[in-house]
Amino acid sequence: MTAFKLAVVSAGLSKPSSTRLLADRLTEATERRLAAEGREVEVTVIELRDLAVDIANNLVTGFPAPALRAAIGAMTDADALIAVTPVFTASYSGLFKSFFDVVDQDALTGKPVLIAATGGTPRHSLVLEHAVRPLFSYLRAVVLPTAVYAATDDWGAAGDALTDGLPGRIDRAAGELAVLLAGRGPAAEPPSPAPVVPFAEQLAALRA
Repeated sequence: MTAFKLAVVSAGLSKPSSTRLLADRLTEATERRLAAEGREVEVTVIELRDLAVDIANNLVTGFPAPALRAAIGAMTDADALIAVTPVFTASYSGLFKSFFDVVDQDALTGKPVLIAATGGTPRHSLVLEHAVRPLFSYLRAVVLPTAVYAATDDWGAAGDALTDGLPGRIDRAAGELAVLLAGRGPAAEPPSPAPVVPFAEQLAALRA
């Protein structure tokens, strides 16, 4: 059975970073959900901090360096995407936005995307709805209903009667992604183009 291809974009700047940690937790939960269905996953992690100079050069020159071209290709070929950004100045980070600025506008059309963000305070949680979700909607991706925001205090918290803790939100979002992927199946190889039949031969076939 063909494995699903999952691309994970992390825009964390520090190493280690809570953004990468959240990306890893979402990836692990998705793999676990799909494994329960007997499905395998091939994961490609794209650390934008390692591509920052290439992204800036691409914005200026219009030409991606090999590492950036490979990262964009892996994301374009993936069956689904997990995209995680830190919150800077009440929105996604400039590095996160710059990466998607150099991606072809049609690259994510119809692709399932799980969006997530990290920040120091719960007050920034709506960034996912007023900034990140509209970005991927503009790119015509299929954005999952559950978006996951992790503030500093969320790590290790169990939630309360009205709000799930971070582990519960991660599991719910991963479940939505796994269900969507399992229903679609891995991307099929593009069909071979039909042979070109000269117009004269087509006319001859009609006369016959």
